[in-house]
Amino acid sequence: MRAMTDLAEAPAGAADLLDRAVDAALDLAQDRPWSQISLLDIARAAGAPFAELYARAPGKAALIERLARRYDAAALAAGAGEAPEADAHDRLFEAVMARLEAMQPRRDALIAIGQAEGALGVAPRLPRTARALLEAGGVDTSGPRGAARIAAMTALWARVLQVWRDDEGALNRTMAEIDARLKTMRKRLSRIGAGF
Repeated sequence: MRAMTDLAEAPAGAADLLDRAVDAALDLAQDRPWSQISLLDIARAAGAPFAELYARAPGKAALIERLARRYDAAALAAGAGEAPEADAHDRLFEAVMARLEAMQPRRDALIAIGQAEGALGVAPRLPRTARALLEAGGVDTSGPRGAARIAAMTALWARVLQVWRDDEGALNRTMAEIDARLKTMRKRLSRIGAGF
């Protein structure tokens, strides 16, 4: 847990170091299996002193956390530009698509990392992204209703990631999946008094 706190509170220079390390990790993951890439390899590829990188990110999981926050920020930025009078479905659709579009240039590396990390490595990050997506869409995540919304969005995001992984080209299947899942999620949440 400490690594995540350090990442959130890192000074600007450390943030640059972490961003360089994340980019280097993605570059390496394009060419080699994630399990064969060490933090030392990442430090070398980033041109960073290993001890300094280790002090900021004592493992690859901390770099993946940094990467997830980067992509969550893309969704949040998209949400900030959406008109508040737009329907929640449309705002959420735009937030999910903004995150996926931010991920798209590194798609192959992200898929390779996700497969290497497995469900147990990826699952803990899903609710944090679900919360960011909901917040980007202007949907309240506080209290018991917020908890139900986060759980529903977590399931939606997990499924959308599976479709995105297998969807090549213009992401038509992915967009259709997002639309259908958001409609279903909205109906189910309305039934339990947690609609939006």
